[in-house]
Amino acid sequence: MSKKCDVCGKAPIKAAKLTFSHKQIVHRQLPNLQSVKVCINGQTKRINVCTSCLRAGKVQKAV
Repeated sequence: MSKKCDVCGKAPIKAAKLTFSHKQIVHRQLPNLQSVKVCINGQTKRINVCTSCLRAGKVQKAV
């Protein structure tokens, strides 16, 4: 499973924590992806959608 939103293309980013001693710890911040059944062109498919796209109503859930 790829860590990318199929609607908006949101993907993981690199982020850095800076400790008190100024050691830099680089880690990945993953998007909040949900596997959702979506109706596309009359067919039901399961795609990965980020929660911001779900809340914005960018996808039509299958019933």
